[in-house]
Amino acid sequence: MTDSHQHQGALRTVVLGSGCFWCLDSLARRLKGVERVRSVYTGGTGPAVYEAVCAGTTGHAEAVEITFDPGVLPAEVLYEVFFSTHDPTSLNRQGGDVGPQYRSVMFYADDAERTELEQAISAAQQSFSRPIVTVLEPLGTVHEAEPEHQDFYGRRPGVGYCQFVIDPKIAQLRRRWPQWLAEDTPA
Repeated sequence: MTDSHQHQGALRTVVLGSGCFWCLDSLARRLKGVERVRSVYTGGTGPAVYEAVCAGTTGHAEAVEITFDPGVLPAEVLYEVFFSTHDPTSLNRQGGDVGPQYRSVMFYADDAERTELEQAISAAQQSFSRPIVTVLEPLGTVHEAEPEHQDFYGRRPGVGYCQFVIDPKIAQLRRRWPQWLAEDTPA
Protein backbone atom coordinates (compact mmCIF):
# COMPACT_ATOMS: atom_id res chain seq x y z
CA MET A 1 0.00 0.00 0.00
CA THR A 2 1.48 3.30 -1.09
CA ASP A 3 0.46 6.83 -1.87
CA SER A 4 1.08 6.54 -5.58
CA HIS A 5 0.80 10.17 -6.63
CA GLN A 6 4.33 11.18 -5.82
CA HIS A 7 6.31 13.70 -7.79
CA GLN A 8 9.93 12.61 -8.07
CA GLY A 9 11.63 15.63 -9.60
CA ALA A 10 10.09 16.06 -13.03
CA LEU A 11 8.37 12.67 -12.98
CA ARG A 12 4.62 12.31 -12.66
CA THR A 13 2.44 9.33 -11.73
CA VAL A 14 -1.08 8.60 -12.96
CA VAL A 15 -3.36 5.65 -12.23
CA LEU A 16 -5.68 4.47 -15.00
CA GLY A 17 -7.96 1.47 -15.47
CA SER A 18 -8.99 0.21 -18.89
CA GLY A 19 -10.12 -3.36 -18.29
CA CYS A 20 -7.57 -6.07 -17.59
CA PHE A 21 -4.40 -4.42 -16.32
CA TRP A 22 -2.21 -6.66 -18.51
CA CYS A 23 -3.20 -4.61 -21.58
CA LEU A 24 -2.40 -1.09 -20.40
CA ASP A 25 0.67 -2.39 -18.56
CA SER A 26 2.08 -3.79 -21.82
CA LEU A 27 1.33 -0.59 -23.76
CA ALA A 28 2.72 1.83 -21.17
CA ARG A 29 6.00 -0.10 -21.00
CA ARG A 30 6.54 0.64 -24.71
CA LEU A 31 6.19 4.43 -24.48
CA LYS A 32 9.05 6.94 -24.37
CA GLY A 33 9.43 8.68 -21.06
CA VAL A 34 7.75 5.96 -19.00
CA GLU A 35 9.98 5.21 -16.02
CA ARG A 36 7.87 2.73 -14.06
CA VAL A 37 4.73 0.65 -14.58
CA ARG A 38 2.87 -1.29 -11.88
CA SER A 39 -0.31 -3.31 -12.12
CA VAL A 40 -2.40 -2.35 -9.08
CA TYR A 41 -5.79 -2.61 -7.40
CA THR A 42 -7.47 0.57 -6.20
CA GLY A 43 -10.83 2.26 -5.90
CA GLY A 44 -12.43 -0.15 -3.47
CA THR A 45 -12.51 -1.20 0.15
CA GLY A 46 -12.44 -4.97 0.09
CA PRO A 47 -9.45 -7.31 0.03
CA ALA A 48 -6.89 -6.32 -2.62
CA VAL A 49 -6.09 -9.81 -3.87
CA TYR A 50 -6.77 -11.15 -7.36
CA GLU A 51 -9.45 -13.70 -6.45
CA ALA A 52 -11.47 -11.19 -4.43
CA VAL A 53 -11.12 -8.40 -7.01
CA CYS A 54 -12.14 -10.79 -9.82
CA ALA A 55 -15.28 -11.69 -7.89
CA GLY A 56 -16.33 -8.05 -8.41
CA THR A 57 -17.34 -7.51 -4.78
CA THR A 58 -14.42 -5.42 -3.49
CA GLY A 59 -15.02 -2.24 -5.47
CA HIS A 60 -11.39 -2.30 -6.63
CA ALA A 61 -10.50 -1.83 -10.28
CA GLU A 62 -7.64 -3.50 -12.04
CA ALA A 63 -5.52 -0.45 -12.84
CA VAL A 64 -2.05 0.55 -13.91
CA GLU A 65 0.16 3.04 -12.12
CA ILE A 66 2.33 4.79 -14.70
CA THR A 67 5.27 6.98 -13.69
CA PHE A 68 6.53 9.06 -16.60
CA ASP A 69 8.46 12.16 -17.54
CA PRO A 70 5.92 14.66 -18.95
CA GLY A 71 8.82 16.50 -20.59
CA VAL A 72 9.33 13.42 -22.79
CA LEU A 73 5.80 11.99 -22.96
CA PRO A 74 3.05 14.61 -22.70
CA ALA A 75 0.16 13.50 -20.50
CA GLU A 76 -2.20 14.23 -23.42
CA VAL A 77 -0.47 11.53 -25.50
CA LEU A 78 -0.73 9.04 -22.64
CA TYR A 79 -4.47 9.83 -22.34
CA GLU A 80 -4.93 9.46 -26.10
CA VAL A 81 -3.32 6.01 -25.98
CA PHE A 82 -5.50 5.13 -22.97
CA PHE A 83 -8.77 6.11 -24.68
CA SER A 84 -7.85 4.64 -28.06
CA THR A 85 -6.78 1.19 -26.88
CA HIS A 86 -9.91 0.22 -24.96
CA ASP A 87 -13.63 0.94 -25.31
CA PRO A 88 -14.36 3.82 -22.92
CA THR A 89 -18.03 3.71 -23.99
CA SER A 90 -18.55 0.24 -22.51
CA LEU A 91 -19.71 0.16 -18.89
CA ASN A 92 -17.86 -2.35 -16.67
CA ARG A 93 -16.76 -4.44 -19.62
CA GLN A 94 -13.82 -4.81 -21.98
CA GLY A 95 -14.29 -7.67 -24.41
CA GLY A 96 -14.73 -10.86 -22.42
CA ASP A 97 -13.74 -9.19 -19.15
CA VAL A 98 -16.98 -8.23 -17.38
CA GLY A 99 -17.55 -6.62 -13.99
CA PRO A 100 -16.86 -3.39 -12.10
CA GLN A 101 -13.22 -4.41 -11.64
CA TYR A 102 -12.81 -3.86 -15.41
CA ARG A 103 -14.37 -0.39 -15.48
CA SER A 104 -12.86 2.41 -17.51
CA VAL A 105 -11.57 4.72 -14.79
CA MET A 106 -9.15 7.56 -14.19
CA PHE A 107 -8.04 8.21 -10.61
CA TYR A 108 -7.22 11.76 -9.49
CA ALA A 109 -5.05 12.84 -6.58
CA ASP A 110 -6.21 16.46 -6.35
CA ASP A 111 -8.58 19.01 -7.87
CA ALA A 112 -6.07 20.09 -10.52
CA GLU A 113 -5.66 16.50 -11.73
CA ARG A 114 -9.43 15.99 -11.68
CA THR A 115 -9.85 19.03 -13.94
CA GLU A 116 -7.12 17.74 -16.27
CA LEU A 117 -8.79 14.32 -16.50
CA GLU A 118 -12.22 15.89 -17.12
CA GLN A 119 -10.64 17.80 -20.02
CA ALA A 120 -9.05 14.58 -21.33
CA ILE A 121 -12.45 12.84 -21.32
CA SER A 122 -14.03 15.81 -23.08
CA ALA A 123 -11.30 15.83 -25.74
CA ALA A 124 -11.58 12.06 -26.24
CA GLN A 125 -15.37 12.24 -26.60
CA GLN A 126 -14.87 13.88 -30.01
CA SER A 127 -13.55 10.55 -31.33
CA PHE A 128 -16.54 8.48 -30.17
CA SER A 129 -20.15 8.48 -31.34
CA ARG A 130 -21.38 6.91 -28.08
CA PRO A 131 -20.95 8.64 -24.71
CA ILE A 132 -17.75 7.89 -22.83
CA VAL A 133 -18.54 6.20 -19.52
CA THR A 134 -15.03 6.46 -18.07
CA VAL A 135 -15.44 7.42 -14.43
CA LEU A 136 -13.30 9.77 -12.38
CA GLU A 137 -12.59 8.56 -8.88
CA PRO A 138 -10.45 9.96 -6.09
CA LEU A 139 -7.17 8.13 -5.73
CA GLY A 140 -7.11 6.25 -2.47
CA THR A 141 -4.81 3.52 -1.33
CA VAL A 142 -3.07 1.72 -4.16
CA HIS A 143 -2.30 -1.96 -3.68
CA GLU A 144 0.33 -3.59 -5.85
CA ALA A 145 -1.04 -6.61 -7.69
CA GLU A 146 0.60 -9.99 -7.24
CA PRO A 147 4.01 -10.52 -8.90
CA GLU A 148 2.52 -12.75 -11.63
CA HIS A 149 0.51 -9.74 -12.90
CA GLN A 150 3.50 -7.42 -13.25
CA ASP A 151 4.70 -7.17 -16.89
CA PHE A 152 2.54 -10.21 -17.66
CA TYR A 153 2.83 -9.75 -21.43
CA GLY A 154 6.62 -9.32 -21.27
CA ARG A 155 6.98 -12.57 -19.38
CA ARG A 156 4.28 -14.62 -21.15
CA PRO A 157 3.65 -13.28 -24.69
CA GLY A 158 2.64 -16.74 -25.94
CA VAL A 159 -0.44 -16.96 -23.70
CA GLY A 160 -3.67 -16.87 -25.73
CA TYR A 161 -4.97 -13.70 -24.05
CA CYS A 162 -1.74 -11.93 -24.96
CA GLN A 163 -1.84 -13.08 -28.58
CA PHE A 164 -5.52 -12.37 -29.21
CA VAL A 165 -6.18 -9.31 -27.02
CA ILE A 166 -2.86 -7.54 -26.38
CA ASP A 167 -0.96 -8.15 -29.65
CA PRO A 168 -3.52 -6.17 -31.71
CA LYS A 169 -3.29 -3.27 -29.23
CA ILE A 170 0.51 -3.27 -29.49
CA ALA A 171 0.20 -3.29 -33.29
CA GLN A 172 -2.16 -0.30 -33.03
CA LEU A 173 0.34 1.48 -30.77
CA ARG A 174 3.11 0.94 -33.33
CA ARG A 175 0.90 2.18 -36.20
CA ARG A 176 -0.63 5.24 -34.54
CA TRP A 177 2.12 6.45 -32.22
CA PRO A 178 5.51 5.34 -33.63
CA GLN A 179 7.08 8.65 -32.61
CA TRP A 180 6.22 7.92 -28.97
CA LEU A 181 7.72 4.43 -28.81
CA ALA A 182 10.76 3.92 -26.63
CA GLU A 183 13.98 3.10 -28.47
CA ASP A 184 14.29 -0.24 -26.68
CA THR A 185 10.69 -1.29 -27.35
CA PRO A 186 10.48 -5.06 -27.80
CA ALA A 187 9.37 -6.29 -31.22
